[in-house]
Amino acid sequence: MKVGVHSDSAPKAIGPYSQAIKANGLVFISGQIPLDPESMQLVEGGIREQTERVMKNIKAVLQAAGSSLGRVVKTTVFLADLNDFAQMNEVYGSFFPETPPARSTVEVRRLPRDVKVEIDVIALTD
Repeated sequence: MKVGVHSDSAPKAIGPYSQAIKANGLVFISGQIPLDPESMQLVEGGIREQTERVMKNIKAVLQAAGSSLGRVVKTTVFLADLNDFAQMNEVYGSFFPETPPARSTVEVRRLPRDVKVEIDVIALTD
């Protein structure tokens, strides 16, 4: 059985998808981009600010799903420019101080709303 997850503390879905789906003890969080959940506008700043907002959005959805950053097992990071990797990695790493999850990072040609970063997550849940 799959169950949709929603958090008002993260941006609402802007298309035909769920913020996250819980199934069989896992939560699958859709790719998050750096939208402010209140204004639904992109955050100002560069890769550091965008990565921080993305991670805060992920944290909010995880909490709504009964999970946490400490229970994340896999992430995929999509970067518009791989030259931003070091700065993204520094901010990203601050959210996973112990036993960081497995991760893939790929450079993509373009992301929604021309953002610099998008991250999706798989985590353990209750």
